[in-house]
Amino acid sequence: MSAEPAPRREVVTGEPRRVHRLPGHPTQSEIDEQTTLGAAYVRSLMRSQLRAGLTAFGFLALTVVTLPLFFDALGNASVVWIVLGFACYPVLVGIAWWYVHRAERNESDFARLVHGVHGPEQASGRPAGPAEGD
Repeated sequence: MSAEPAPRREVVTGEPRRVHRLPGHPTQSEIDEQTTLGAAYVRSLMRSQLRAGLTAFGFLALTVVTLPLFFDALGNASVVWIVLGFACYPVLVGIAWWYVHRAERNESDFARLVHGVHGPEQASGRPAGPAEGD
């Protein structure tokens, strides 16, 4: 065995000559670079959000338009006030809950598309499955 000294290590502290691009998701870069495909992705999200909003507005308009007909058919003022005071709010809350749920689902689907997660996984990266303790 020879007693050769170990080779010296030198530390280079200069600027890197090449910039290595981090591997990204092609969909995200399409959107960031505002290409035609990226614009189509964003348009798709906007269209689905608009569809959810118009659907919620349609249910609300249908409810508001049919209430006078319903009140006219009742003919009883006390029942009309009970309907206006109590029965309208669960319907409004239900429409609002559906809209928020649908809008969040549209956004999570879009985020899953952009971040390249395929399958039943959530946008947060956690696999969807049974909850702990089931």
